Amino acid sequence: MNKYMVPILSIVGLVIIVLILMFAINSSAKSGNLYLRDANSTDKNISNIDSNIIKGNDINMSNQNTNPIVVIETTKGNIEVELNPTKAPLTVKNFEAYVSSGFYEGTIFHRVIPGFMIQGGGFLPDGSQKDTLPAISIESNNGLSNLTGTIAMARTNDPNSATSQFFINTVDNKFLDYSNSSNPGYTVFGKVISGMDVVHSIEKSSTSIKLGIYQDWPVDDIKITKVYFKK
Repeated sequence: MNKYMVPILSIVGLVIIVLILMFAINSSAKSGNLYLRDANSTDKNISNIDSNIIKGNDINMSNQNTNPIVVIETTKGNIEVELNPTKAPLTVKNFEAYVSSGFYEGTIFHRVIPGFMIQGGGFLPDGSQKDTLPAISIESNNGLSNLTGTIAMARTNDPNSATSQFFINTVDNKFLDYSNSSNPGYTVFGKVISGMDVVHSIEKSSTSIKLGIYQDWPVDDIKITKVYFKK
């Protein structure tokens, strides 16, 4: 074999290999399957990027609270309440109707008992009561307890007599929970998530008897100036 044959064959072999590689790269480019690399991320196929993921809209990434939150503005400060429509759907719907209509604006916390609760949502400062919507059926057997900071519906001796008045428990009042049909208790439908300091401030108010009838009535009016849904 000629001494120059080996180098020539080696060069031919290298040329063939280069041609094969160039063909493979060209074919891959035409198929549209090339991946690009961001400077700060991993490989990704540009044609398959989900814009919702980029914007952080993936439902699995969401941690938003779906329960409605109501703000009760008072002359003592604001109270924010998270409602629980899952456990008390009828009661929450009823409360929301009063909120939406502006019913609570101008009413007062008319009954305050330290170490127990504060009650409002039905009386005006002069001692008169506002006309309400029809009473609703009780939903006290819903697993929610009258614990500190929970909001519940006030009622008469008739279990199905709740209308607009509500109370906020300032201590644990489990004796107000549902026991049985003879002792149905009071419907809890939400909880205070902000403003318990305001609740306790109202709780400490000096009280007297209003019009010789209504006991535990604050000496100084504690007005509800506005109630609305927090956005």
